[in-house]
Amino acid sequence: MRTATGYEVRMAPAIDHAYAQRMTIAMTASLFRLAAESRGQVQVVRTVDELEACLRAGILAAILHFEGAEALDPELDALEVFYQAGLRSLGLVWSRPNAFGHGVPFKFPHSPDTGPGLTAAGRDLVRACNQLGIMLDLSHLNEQGFWDVARLSSAPLVATHSNAHALCPITRNLTDRQLDAIKESDGLVGVAFEVSMLRADGDRNVETPLETVVQHIDYLAERMGIDRVGLGSDFDGATMPRDLGDVSKLPNLIAALRQRGYDDQAVRKVTHENWMRVLRQTWHA
Repeated sequence: MRTATGYEVRMAPAIDHAYAQRMTIAMTASLFRLAAESRGQVQVVRTVDELEACLRAGILAAILHFEGAEALDPELDALEVFYQAGLRSLGLVWSRPNAFGHGVPFKFPHSPDTGPGLTAAGRDLVRACNQLGIMLDLSHLNEQGFWDVARLSSAPLVATHSNAHALCPITRNLTDRQLDAIKESDGLVGVAFEVSMLRADGDRNVETPLETVVQHIDYLAERMGIDRVGLGSDFDGATMPRDLGDVSKLPNLIAALRQRGYDDQAVRKVTHENWMRVLRQTWHA
């Protein structure tokens, strides 16, 4: 629903657990088949050493990540199985409720404070991920859930694809107070390229200039330090700026960063080195 001053998208309903688990297993199997058929061009990595080896060799490294924990049971038996299969990164929620917490609906303008925090099962899931060494992704989680994770987690706080709420006041973005907590944990924010999360007016406009992406990187780097900013993209169906429509256009963004004054070291940190640091601090191997 769009109003004169913004919009609100109806909250997505919860997904049936059995369906979610069946689809997750099928998609995970597809990833493994892709790697097996790639003749060494794609590798599913489970350790930072494996990831670094892929980068050196020019191999496409894939990290098994679930965007939403719907495939997991509250007893966390499936978590153990998926971890053994390679799960190393987990978003607690997408923008819907599940057994573990509450995602944010898409609202503009609005704060990410949209509902209650983690459930008891969600709190258990945070502790279990810390114990196993699975990175927790706080993107899509509402603000009360964010603070629950911040209190419970011993790992760096990470939002893989979110931006600065101060520049674009959508529910999906992070407030300054949240950014300060991520800084304190030595965590990371991956900048999302979805235009409605970048623009001050919240419009889904593909003509959004790369300068707008750079402004969010600037803001996050100033607030948290350059060591805590990465690229989050969201190339899986979000609306990208025309000049950043897919991964082949990332050099356009790198050129924009260099034009802004980011040197070689800063570019390396934002593109990959900061991610490597956080993964090494989070994964146990």
